[in-house]
Amino acid sequence: MKKEVPDTLGFVPQKDIVYNKLLPYADRLDGESNQILASIKENLGRAVYLRELWPGCMFWTRRLSTYLRLYGRKFSKEDHVLFIRLLYELVTLPTLEISMMTCFARLLINLLKKKDLLTREDLELPWRPLYELHERILYSKTEHLGLNWFPSCLRPRSTSKHLMVKLAQRCSVDGLLKAVVKHCRPYFPEGATQEMLDEWRPLLCPFDVTMQRAVSYFENFLPTTLPPHLHHKGFKLWFDELIGLWMSVQNLPGWEVSLVNLFARLANDNIGYVDWDPYIPKIFTRVLRSLNLPVGSSQTVSRYSSNSYDINNVVMWIAALLGGPSKTAQSQLTGLFNSISSFLHPSNHGRWLMKLMKLLQRLPMCVVRRLHRERHRSPSWLPPVPEEHRLTEEDIDVFVESMKPPVLLAMFSKTGSMDAAQALQNLALMRPELVIPPVLEKTYPALETLIEPHQLTATLSCMIGVARSLVTVGGRYPEGPTHMLPLLMRALPGVDPNDFSKCMITFQFIATFSSLVPLVDCSSVVHERHDLTQVEREMCSASAEFEDFVLQFMDRCFALIDSSSAEVTREEVETEKMTHLESLVELGLSSTFSTILTQCSMDIFQVALEKVFNFATTNIFETHVAGRMVSDMCRAATKCHPQEALRLFVPHCCNAITQITDHEEVLNEEELDKELLWNLQLLSEVTRVDGDKLLPHRAHLLRTLRVTLHLKCKRGYSLACNLLYHTLRATALIYPTEYCSVAGGFSRPLNQYLPIKDWGRPGDLWNLDIRWHMPSAEGRAFVFETLDQLLKPELERLQKHTQGTQDMSRDDVLQSLCIVQHCLLGAGSLLPPLRGDPIPELMHSVVALDETRLYTGVEYDRSRENYRETICTVMRQLLNHILQHSEDDTKSLFAIIKIISDLLQFKGTHKHEFDTRWKSFTLVKKSMENRLHGSKQHIRALLIDRVMLQHELRNLTVEGCEYRSVHRDLLRDILRLSTSAYSQVRSKAQSVLFSALSTYNFCCRDLIPRVLELLEPQRTDVTQQQFKGALYCLLGNHSGVCLANLQYWDCIGLTWPAIVRSGLSTAMSLEKPSIVRLFDDIADKIHRHYETIGIDFAVADSCRSVALQLVTSASPCTGNPAPTEAEIAEGERLQEEKNADSLKKYQLLVQDLVDCVNDRNLPWKFEHISVGFLSLMLRDDTPLPANAVLYFVKSLNHDSLLVRKVAISAVAGIMKQLKKPHKKVPISPKELCGMCVSSEEGVAGDRPDNHWLLYDSKHLPRSQEDWDQQRYVEKTHWGYYSWPRKLMVYAPTEEQPKLSLTRDEMQESEQIIFDHFSDGVFVSQLIQFLSLEDRKGRDKFSPRRFCLFKGLFRNYGDLFLPMLRPHMERLVADTHESTQRCVAEVTAGIIRGSKHWSYSQVEKLWAWLCPLLRKALDNITVETYGDWGTCIATACESRDPRKLHWLFEMLMESPVNGEGGSFVDACRLYVLQGGLAQQEWRVPELLHRLLQYLEPKLTQVYKNVRERIGSVLTYIFMIDVNMPHVRPTASPRISDFTNRVLAQLRPLLEADEEITNHILEGGGNDISNHLIEGGGGEGDERTNAIKLLKTVLKWLMTCTGRCFSSATTEQLQLLPLLFKIAPVENDDSYDEMKQDAKTCLALMSQGLLYTEEIPLVLGVLKEVAGSSSWHARYTVLTYLQIMVFTNLFTIMSETTAVTHTRDIVIQLLEDEQLEVREMAATTLSGFLQCNFLSMDAEMQGHFETLCKTRLPKRKRKDSAVDTIPSADLVRRHAGVLGLSACILSSPYDVPTWMPQLLMDLSVHLNDTQPIEMTVKKTLSNFRRTHHDNWQEHKQQFTDDQLGVLTDLLVSPCYYA
Repeated sequence: MKKEVPDTLGFVPQKDIVYNKLLPYADRLDGESNQILASIKENLGRAVYLRELWPGCMFWTRRLSTYLRLYGRKFSKEDHVLFIRLLYELVTLPTLEISMMTCFARLLINLLKKKDLLTREDLELPWRPLYELHERILYSKTEHLGLNWFPSCLRPRSTSKHLMVKLAQRCSVDGLLKAVVKHCRPYFPEGATQEMLDEWRPLLCPFDVTMQRAVSYFENFLPTTLPPHLHHKGFKLWFDELIGLWMSVQNLPGWEVSLVNLFARLANDNIGYVDWDPYIPKIFTRVLRSLNLPVGSSQTVSRYSSNSYDINNVVMWIAALLGGPSKTAQSQLTGLFNSISSFLHPSNHGRWLMKLMKLLQRLPMCVVRRLHRERHRSPSWLPPVPEEHRLTEEDIDVFVESMKPPVLLAMFSKTGSMDAAQALQNLALMRPELVIPPVLEKTYPALETLIEPHQLTATLSCMIGVARSLVTVGGRYPEGPTHMLPLLMRALPGVDPNDFSKCMITFQFIATFSSLVPLVDCSSVVHERHDLTQVEREMCSASAEFEDFVLQFMDRCFALIDSSSAEVTREEVETEKMTHLESLVELGLSSTFSTILTQCSMDIFQVALEKVFNFATTNIFETHVAGRMVSDMCRAATKCHPQEALRLFVPHCCNAITQITDHEEVLNEEELDKELLWNLQLLSEVTRVDGDKLLPHRAHLLRTLRVTLHLKCKRGYSLACNLLYHTLRATALIYPTEYCSVAGGFSRPLNQYLPIKDWGRPGDLWNLDIRWHMPSAEGRAFVFETLDQLLKPELERLQKHTQGTQDMSRDDVLQSLCIVQHCLLGAGSLLPPLRGDPIPELMHSVVALDETRLYTGVEYDRSRENYRETICTVMRQLLNHILQHSEDDTKSLFAIIKIISDLLQFKGTHKHEFDTRWKSFTLVKKSMENRLHGSKQHIRALLIDRVMLQHELRNLTVEGCEYRSVHRDLLRDILRLSTSAYSQVRSKAQSVLFSALSTYNFCCRDLIPRVLELLEPQRTDVTQQQFKGALYCLLGNHSGVCLANLQYWDCIGLTWPAIVRSGLSTAMSLEKPSIVRLFDDIADKIHRHYETIGIDFAVADSCRSVALQLVTSASPCTGNPAPTEAEIAEGERLQEEKNADSLKKYQLLVQDLVDCVNDRNLPWKFEHISVGFLSLMLRDDTPLPANAVLYFVKSLNHDSLLVRKVAISAVAGIMKQLKKPHKKVPISPKELCGMCVSSEEGVAGDRPDNHWLLYDSKHLPRSQEDWDQQRYVEKTHWGYYSWPRKLMVYAPTEEQPKLSLTRDEMQESEQIIFDHFSDGVFVSQLIQFLSLEDRKGRDKFSPRRFCLFKGLFRNYGDLFLPMLRPHMERLVADTHESTQRCVAEVTAGIIRGSKHWSYSQVEKLWAWLCPLLRKALDNITVETYGDWGTCIATACESRDPRKLHWLFEMLMESPVNGEGGSFVDACRLYVLQGGLAQQEWRVPELLHRLLQYLEPKLTQVYKNVRERIGSVLTYIFMIDVNMPHVRPTASPRISDFTNRVLAQLRPLLEADEEITNHILEGGGNDISNHLIEGGGGEGDERTNAIKLLKTVLKWLMTCTGRCFSSATTEQLQLLPLLFKIAPVENDDSYDEMKQDAKTCLALMSQGLLYTEEIPLVLGVLKEVAGSSSWHARYTVLTYLQIMVFTNLFTIMSETTAVTHTRDIVIQLLEDEQLEVREMAATTLSGFLQCNFLSMDAEMQGHFETLCKTRLPKRKRKDSAVDTIPSADLVRRHAGVLGLSACILSSPYDVPTWMPQLLMDLSVHLNDTQPIEMTVKKTLSNFRRTHHDNWQEHKQQFTDDQLGVLTDLLVSPCYYA
């Protein structure tokens, strides 16, 4: 399709929705869309240009997104670019409120979605505004203080009992912003990459939280789609640096996941331009680790289970690595699947399974996507994949082959077969001939077996996935179609009434296959034509069975129906309705049957029709279950060929009904004859067909309706109403009449058209040839005639009833309403909408806000009576009548509510029906789509369905309807019902109300006052029911509008005070739990959904200039001139007015709420609610009015705990509002360090140019002038990695705002706080409250209180210290938990608040604080040490260490001095560690001093101190990272330390075994260490070494779990020692040291190894494998297992390493100790299983020779002595173990070499022990794992071998 300029449009559309062209009224759409587009451009542009964001701009952006939904991107390229630029400007407006931002952002994403449409030349977007938006929202500085409320974060509940939780993640906004960046990324300018790197590189400090921030910015922002000639400005700038960083980290820090996502995207966007080969083994090793698979014979501690890579990105990355010249990725991938395949076996199950299944399911999808991009996608501006890197046919073969085994295993997984089915679907698209045969092999046996239904459902769902690939004629798998009939015939027994899931999957299976294939008998062609291939001849012959299949299927269905009729399945008659399962079966049955008949040839159809007609008319069914199923089948038959079927059914049913109803008394019977009901039901279903074919039968139908609509029996008349509804609907609606898989049907003669050529053929979008049903003139006449005859009399009766002239019983009223409702539903699409006058002045706007009318193929006939209006007037009168005279007639009220909702909105389709159809459409589309060839290759029925959905979408689009008087009247009626006395009436009416609220413009403003009237305290006539109803109306439902919380000042200005004041209403009673709960829910909802509402609605000029271009752009031309000067001035005035007005309303609302709170009569509940509302009023752009400040400060001492908590938060926020801004100035770090040399670029860590930042005790500011001279950098990350372009630091003190003000210099709010905190009584009361216990044992250091005190001391300097000092000194002496916590919170606040104090103030402060802290640390207890740790850590966070030198020096005094016992020592270390850890790399001097201090103390006796020292050591060495481009650190280094430790441990390493063991056993108990050989110096040395070792173990444990880099070479030298100690079996005597050694080994074995370390580790292991302790040798094997698996591909890429490993294992197979040999065998079998080693001839030969070792003859006489195994026995056993390892290494299949090995083994069954035992174990294991699929495995053995095997496996008979 070339793009010409259509005449009607006048421009080339970017990409419109093709389905619109297939609608029956397609010719009218171009004109319509142009008109809508012109009005959108004009009004949207004008609104922005005249500065009106709300309502004008919001209204028209919403209209634009509707336009996109209806017409796609049907505008010119120029307009497209203008729309994007305008929305980009809007999204990035700095003062925009969040709710608007999200609306604009969604639309912007939608406009940018199809990136092929705009090239980089067409559009360029800056990146910085988006970055600023991110900073402002995701990293908001004020949100945690409650000055900014963003949507959908978890909010503190104002009223709830829970502690106020506040989570940082904001799912919706967060995701939305990322999506915006993702879609804008391709259009960032070419220089962007460098700018981003300059901006975020300085944040890369791995010890700091900013690392995560920087890397996630990189992940989201860095552009990867630059064209190849710009790569040097793109990824080449950062690739080496970041991949180096990734290769060097361990232990999955959070940011590693972001890096992986970035690399995956880079690989996917630049296939062939990045050389990944050197990294591939490491990539796969890390992917394997990230799956967290359990491994090793001892399931050990896994230490990185928290983070794992996002599978979607991993899969995308792998798919991009495949192919290319080197093919390394594919071999690694095969290795990956080999190593994990045994985990997929159905008998294994665990947490990891979901990840593996996801991997299997997504990977083929990604490869298919890549193939599509390389071969089938239309070329776009994105760089194509270079030829030599595209996937070749061979690549695809290898890939599919490597994925086949794991996917076939996963078919029967515990998680269900869906994942495998999707994987197979995609694999079959690429290689059907490889994938389908093995699936068929599993399917045929599964269809035969009756005993394993799970197997059947799994194989069938996989067959459904590959259906299209199977039946497609002439594809890669030519014999595929011949399998179709056998499969269908064998699937029939699955229609089984006893097994629900089997039944459903069988239906789905049959429906899927029959929708792809025309069921036409072509067998006659075989003799007539000779140009057919062999396969086609087979297909033709087989097609003779189709008729048989259809009839057998019907028999099965009839049996199913007979067994599920209600008489059979239910004893009692109460539950007549269908159960959920039955309704699903009904749905499956009817859709499958209708699919089959649609695809039948006419001959088969005739037979089927006759059969179903006979079945339906010779039996009489009950109408609830079986009747529904049968009538569904009849409906399906009638739908396919209405003429033939209606000729049979209508006369039959009508006659039957007429005969029965000829008797007068039938009409008044309560219980009707079953035959009558059944015929009515049948008739009502078969009329759901093509309306034109119904018209010939209209006389029959009308006659039947006249008789049956007034039956007395409810079941009878409701069936008649259905008949009426279906008849009207069939004639009045527009819909396609056939869904055949081939246009034109199958009724053509076989010599012209051969149906088998069309098997599996997709529909042709351009020649769909849809047959539409359009309401004909005759049809309309019939509809209105029916309405005149049947509806009019009902309306007249009802009208007379309301006027009181005719009496009707309730049942009569209900019956009439039922008829009215069904008439309205049936003919709704032909009735014009209601008319009325628009309601003026709800909202003022500078642009028109008119509604859009879409043409949906219906011309309204205005000459006839508009029944919609008539029904409307009658219903309103009737409603009034019922509410006055019989309000308890709820059934009639329900009916009226339904009718009103349809009057308002129904035009032929209901929204919920449309939604379910859309859902099921997408499901079917997914299960049958062809992703490889892409664009819309769907079957014809699906395409027709999609066109129909497009028509319904147009029908349902009712956005921005004008709110007219008639709507207002109806909605007020609904509101009356929403507050009625009956709860069910209320809830039904409320749901109608909520859906209407979002339909009509601004109607909320009209309704809110009416709802609030019911809550007014003055009214005495409101009942509790009305009160509750009004509250529910305010609450809203979970999806719709919430009236209580509309985001506009004028709305919440009314609702919030009204909700609070309703506490004084007489109808309110706190005794009723339901009302209390309602208030809770409303408050809760408001707290959760409130977003800070804007006060400043300014529009930037850049934004307005784009808007002006939009108004004046051509095609389609807007036709109106640009706004005049006067309009522009007016717009500016209005905007200023709106801003002023918003501010005024904000202050008014706060005033209102404060008045409410101060009302003494208000119940406590409402006081809490209003305090909650008040706390939402804090903002960061306007200070809180003084009266509210006064209230909050007073409430710090409120009686209620809840109010106090809110007040603490609020006052902290108020302090932030009152904070004076501090001036910053840029400095150059180069000059400060006095360097003229430029430092090396790209080097991180301790460099000369950041040396001046470090803590240096020689140059501490100890006087006023030093203090002022030094430059301080408060944030820890600056300068570690690189310097920002402009480093901002605080200006000198004299330029900063004055701190200690006098009272007269303060503002009013500041004075309020000053007065209260200067009042001794207030302060002592506050401190008393703060030191109370809240929840015993669960309290923690509270960040809110800390913020409060920090703000207090930051804003007022040291004014309040004298007030607080006595309290603090009193509290610190009290060791109670809550008092200590209070001191800690205040202390942290003071230290952080003193950031800008003068030197004299600070000095005074520390002179007082140091002794206080010393005292506190002496009094520390188990309960409080955590709080003090947090206190010091908080106090040191983001502060320059030189400003806190008093604190550090005090903490360093002597942490481990033994005073107060070991516990206090440990606690002091903990507190010190908290402070130092916050300072990261800036205090190397302190770290050196600490290490020096600790080293002699490493031999500590006490366990808790040892653990703490271990942890502190980890922090000391944390800074010593092994990363590329990082200079060796100035902080302590692990290697030096380890060397010193090793020197002290020498006695243990060199000592001979016995003594070590002896000491270790003694060493279990701390004290006894002193007694063992206490005298000798050497003994002392050894004892000390053991104590030292214990501490070192603790350090190794924490260090391997936390550091970024793995164990250093020096640490590896400790391994031999660990192997010596670690126990083999878990002995009962708990020995701390042994256990620690074991844990250390487990953790170290899981470490990532760099390539250069592998030989070192293997060297150590080899050395230990030769040691004399068998425990050590045994442990080497367990270590090896885990080490190899967690570094699988890295080690495999080094051949020498593989041989070394193999040598160690084979050497240990011949170990003298039995346990070691057995473990070696296990290890070997594991290595073979994950293909680390392969079973080659050489190895097999080696074992076979060992097996043949001759055993010496036993000597009888000294048999008792002969316990030591001879060397020969060991070797023979080793051989047997080797063979056994090979056999056990493939637990789920039988490779070619296995039968021979089993025979070899069987020879040794009678050898001496332990050989006999090994053989027996092996055989029983073999039997256990191969038992499931023994039938398959048998094929691999010869008969002789089977004979031997059977003898071995069957245990010998007991009596033989």
